[in-house]
Amino acid sequence: MEIFVDFFSGFSTDEVLLRRVLVGLSAATIFILCLGVAALVMNFTNPLRRRLEFVEGGTAGNEKDRLVTIVSTAIGPIAGYVLPQKGEERSGMTEQLVRAGFRSPQALQTFYLLKSLLVVSLPMLVLFFWRWIPDAENRSLFVYAMAASGFGLLAPNFVLSKLVERRIKNLRNGFPDALDLLVVCVESGLGLASAIQRVADELDVSHPELAFELSTVNAEIRAGVPREQALRNLADRTGLPDIRGLVGLLVQTMRFGTSVSDALRTYAEEFRDKRMQAAEEQAAKMSTKLIFPLITCMFPVFFIVAIGPAVLRILAWMSSNG
Repeated sequence: MEIFVDFFSGFSTDEVLLRRVLVGLSAATIFILCLGVAALVMNFTNPLRRRLEFVEGGTAGNEKDRLVTIVSTAIGPIAGYVLPQKGEERSGMTEQLVRAGFRSPQALQTFYLLKSLLVVSLPMLVLFFWRWIPDAENRSLFVYAMAASGFGLLAPNFVLSKLVERRIKNLRNGFPDALDLLVVCVESGLGLASAIQRVADELDVSHPELAFELSTVNAEIRAGVPREQALRNLADRTGLPDIRGLVGLLVQTMRFGTSVSDALRTYAEEFRDKRMQAAEEQAAKMSTKLIFPLITCMFPVFFIVAIGPAVLRILAWMSSNG
């Protein structure tokens, strides 16, 4: 309390008024927190929701699905307050979550709930540990609290972008093997859906992310989704330009009735040339990139070893003759 009084003393000199305002704000904060906890508890113990949870858990028979149901039940009442109001922002963040591998219907709600908890909890931690910081000025408390709140607001987006980059990298690494296997399967006489499932089974151990995406495509086709739409969904979920090019090629092949095996073979050859050109480009850039570590790390050590003894001898000779 004394910390807040000292901080707000610059705005008003009436200490009694400041204490009353702080007590009122604290009471309002605790009241809102109690209301939120009560809403979560009441919603979690709702008999109708518990019955639905039991039915869904019994049909699924999976602990992960039951946990997802429990989480969605708990955050349902406050989802409207933490989710963005603009549809474009919602769709963009949902796309990012899907590309990061979070396919649950409650992924968007959980993400924004996590951001809200970090925005509130990190400043509270700063306020809690502020008294143990030596030589801490009370006027800097507000700055550090706002910095902690900003960190809680931006950190989940940064982590999500890194997860998306890592998953896209894994998909890119597994795509050449998947393309070669798909060409072999189609040329051996398998249909497109059977070839995709066969490739997914073969890549389940080495590249599980890509295998899961291909299995999802086959599952959508079996569920009645048109093959063109299922392939476009694959391109949208992964966000990889190579897969998007393959999907466009397969869609055009199915639309015009040309040979799928010939199209896949041609695309595989072009993709192999593209990979070779990318490797050559990286090799050509290597000499330029090596200049900076050579100048900063290798050359100073080389000059010290090569010229250092001569410099020491010259200094010793000059000191002896002087």
